[in-house]
Amino acid sequence: MIEVKHVTKKYGNFTAVDDINFTIKDNEIVGFLGPNGAGKSTTMNMITGFIEPTNGKIIVNDYDISKDPKKVKRQIGYMPESTPLYYDLTVREFVNYMADLKYVKRKEKKESVDKVLTEVGLTNVQKKLIKNLSRGYKQRVSLAGALIGNPKVLILDEPTVGLDPKQITEIRELIRKLGKNHTVILSSHILSEVSQICEKVIIINKGKVLAVDTPSHLEEEFEEENSIYVTVEDEKNKINEVSKKIKNLKNVELIKEKNDGTKQYQLTADKSTDLRKEIFNLFPKNDINILELKKSEITLEDAFLKLISQKEKEVKEKTKKEEALKAKREEELSKMSKKDRKEAIKQDKKEEKQKEKEEFNKKWEENRRREKEEKERVKEVKKKIKDEKTAEKVQTKTEKAEKKVEKAKQKLEKIKENKKTNNKTVKNKEKGGKK
Repeated sequence: MIEVKHVTKKYGNFTAVDDINFTIKDNEIVGFLGPNGAGKSTTMNMITGFIEPTNGKIIVNDYDISKDPKKVKRQIGYMPESTPLYYDLTVREFVNYMADLKYVKRKEKKESVDKVLTEVGLTNVQKKLIKNLSRGYKQRVSLAGALIGNPKVLILDEPTVGLDPKQITEIRELIRKLGKNHTVILSSHILSEVSQICEKVIIINKGKVLAVDTPSHLEEEFEEENSIYVTVEDEKNKINEVSKKIKNLKNVELIKEKNDGTKQYQLTADKSTDLRKEIFNLFPKNDINILELKKSEITLEDAFLKLISQKEKEVKEKTKKEEALKAKREEELSKMSKKDRKEAIKQDKKEEKQKEKEEFNKKWEENRRREKEEKERVKEVKKKIKDEKTAEKVQTKTEKAEKKVEKAKQKLEKIKENKKTNNKTVKNKEKGGKK
């Protein structure tokens, strides 16, 4: 599990990421969306431990990135957008090198490299130099480098950029398979891709998280109308008259008239009305033949654009309101006498200071609460690690005891066999002596 708690990243006076919060569960494929400069790469770099947050905490599988960076980094495989590769190495040499960097055990290294090359589909090109590979295969090599060492978390930054349609389909399918055993964070500008692959999306804009939801729920949330596109044969032009019988119908609009005489209409009604059922019941009874019927659906791209537009509108309205209040106050002050204006400005500053003090106290209390929560979390993690170590020791001792018992059994069996053999030998000697 990945927890991002009240994380802020500042560069001087510029705030790249502003107090963001989200949680990613184990084995989830999550899409990270946002326009250029939204703070996506900064957030991903903070999760990988490449840069430190100014404030807040990032916890990966119970480990705090600021306190246990090495333990967190061992659990993460990162595939950057630029695919930084050593072009003079072969595919296998590069993956071997990445395995060494990630401290893959020597006795497990060959098996791990073979497994990753097979999983990513690079077995046939493993002896080729990376510089001689196509863009699609280079992406696969970069993915193999992220995957070696079997990290629990995979962070993929624009994994399909620059690929042809066939390669994109192959990489998407591969990411779906990886999601069964890994937590995957996928950054992409191709929203249709995110909609197809990801179970959840995190939308960020201007350093703030705007939404954390499933693609389907976001699409439903921003769906404004209940519309149906229907293509019909309507020789007697009855559609407008017949459509009036549909409950809660808002509009019937002719979209286009085709060369074969058929017409496409858009029918719009309230969300409570099932237009498909109404159309199938009414049209055929009134000699209107239905050739095609499809629901008008909002895409993730539409939802994404509407959400950003909505938030920007809210910010503009807030700024406008603040400016209006400021202008109103300045007008009030200008009408006052010099003495009253001086007193009013003094009172305004006093109120502003009081407000700042209240905000500071609120933040201070919040920080105390977070510190308390963090202490409790660390305590639980330590207990969990201790319990795991104890269980591991018990398991080791049990296994050793079982091995000793097994050896004792084998020794006993051997003694019994030797005894039987000796008894047979004695009997044979006795028989020989009698003769």
